[in-house]
Amino acid sequence: MDALSLADFRARVAAMYLSDVDIAGFRAARDELFATHPQSAAPGPLKYFPVDPAFAVVVPMEPAGGSIEIATGGEDGVLRYERVGVLPTPWGRLTLFWLAAYGGGLFLPFRDATCGKESYGAGRYLTDTVKGTHGRGVALEPDGRVRLDFNYAYNPSCAYDDAWACPLAPYENRLDAEIRAGERTYHQ
Repeated sequence: MDALSLADFRARVAAMYLSDVDIAGFRAARDELFATHPQSAAPGPLKYFPVDPAFAVVVPMEPAGGSIEIATGGEDGVLRYERVGVLPTPWGRLTLFWLAAYGGGLFLPFRDATCGKESYGAGRYLTDTVKGTHGRGVALEPDGRVRLDFNYAYNPSCAYDDAWACPLAPYENRLDAEIRAGERTYHQ
């Protein structure tokens, strides 16, 4: 593993997520990064559902407790996540997690009814702040509610290349509804 190159990729991801570009500019920057960076899991361009403002909502966060272990399917083994809260969305309830490891990070994986047809079969992410995806898919509002924007949903690295392993959406984050927003499946 080239640690400096991977750190550079993560820094570029974080800068892209924290930038002030609109979603079209964000998607163009993401496609460029994935197409050109040596640490990219996919050569790009990526495929997206059309932007739909109906898939951006602000919801309260209900208290949640306990932890869950999620297997990565790779050398990281099983990771422990603490439940931060439950987010009641119009499409179903989702749990927001905190990675219980050095440095920690917010994590919101989900699987919906498009998975396996139009989007990656094992699910997508709204945020994984360990990887630098801050503030677009999941953001805290000043009043304590949480803004979720599924237009920023993205595939885990394992969706592009079997050499990557990823923690996937646990049962509690599986939605019966179709979330036709964000990134589509990479492989047909």
